[in-house]
Amino acid sequence: MTEQNGRVAEVARKTNETDIKLSFNVDGTGISNLETGVPFLNHMLDLFTKHGQFDLKVDAQGDIDIDDHHTVEDIGICLGQTLREALGDKRGIKRYASVFVPMDEALAQVIVDVSNRPHFEYRAEYPSQQVGSFSTELVHEFLWKLALESRMTLHVIVHYGHNTHHMIEAIFKALGRAIDEATTIDPRVQGVPSTKGVL
Repeated sequence: MTEQNGRVAEVARKTNETDIKLSFNVDGTGISNLETGVPFLNHMLDLFTKHGQFDLKVDAQGDIDIDDHHTVEDIGICLGQTLREALGDKRGIKRYASVFVPMDEALAQVIVDVSNRPHFEYRAEYPSQQVGSFSTELVHEFLWKLALESRMTLHVIVHYGHNTHHMIEAIFKALGRAIDEATTIDPRVQGVPSTKGVL
């Protein structure tokens, strides 16, 4: 459901594995209210929200007694769905963005095209397969589902780094800033930013 005033959407998703309620405001102030059951994901989503100047609320219960996979994946699905719905017909947006973010020794780059053509490219090799109890392979799952459900082209590149936490943190900060830039309304853009006339 999209609110009439502002680019805001919310979604509820319930399966045998997860029960998620998520609301997302594209034009927020960096406020997050996160209950995912996955502490590292809470941390990353908080960074994403703050650096993108979004408002994000997540209330999720999942089968984390098994592992974090279903919860992380389904939150990515829900976030993508709300982003797509909140943007509507995408009139006036900048559409593209490319952002580099350093985090100490690590450097990440996120490139987005809010194109209505879902595609995901991921170039990251981590020194460790875990950050605490969080599996680094779930970063791919989250980002892929976000790209798919928001129907955007998303390229993520970690150029270098040796601390896995720093590398992933740089990704989420860059992701927030790139989506913020790409979804910014540019008064020079008439209609949608495409020669096709539709996105």
